[in-house]
Amino acid sequence: MTTRHRRGLLEVGEAGRAIAEHVLAAPEVRRAATLSAYVSVGTEPGTSLLLDGLVGLGKRVVLPVVLPDLDLDWAVYQGPTSLMPARMGLLEPAGPRLGVDSIGTADVLLIPGLAVSPTGDRMGRGGGCYDRALARVPVGTPVWVLVYDDELGREVPVEPHDRRVTGAVTPSGIHRLGG
Repeated sequence: MTTRHRRGLLEVGEAGRAIAEHVLAAPEVRRAATLSAYVSVGTEPGTSLLLDGLVGLGKRVVLPVVLPDLDLDWAVYQGPTSLMPARMGLLEPAGPRLGVDSIGTADVLLIPGLAVSPTGDRMGRGGGCYDRALARVPVGTPVWVLVYDDELGREVPVEPHDRRVTGAVTPSGIHRLGG
């Protein structure tokens, strides 16, 4: 197993390209009008091709804006030039904020994670940002974490506030999770 901080730029880019291909071909994504996603940082699987591909399909893509209390607001992605530097080394959309509840209007959610269990328990970075946001998402909405293949099927610590994901997208494909 390769740890995240040891992944090279080539692996990050190749993983991002493969994940984008799987997501863009998924029936749930093809039917969706609005998707949530995020701008990858560091050695997360790259999301730039995915974001541009979604916009190229005519999808409305909303990206998170981290609030001071670590909750998430949302704004529409309008291309790479619409991003601005933010806290914690992140890039966020510069456009108007849509409100914390707007995440509930997304048809598919694509979220970051460090690992995911076979039942959909996701390990994030520990701030609880996404767990709060996922509490506002209607039951039945596809919520997919983007991870590397060796981060899928791992046992992760679970807290009472943690929200499960319904799938994981890795360079090898889309994996349905749960139960």
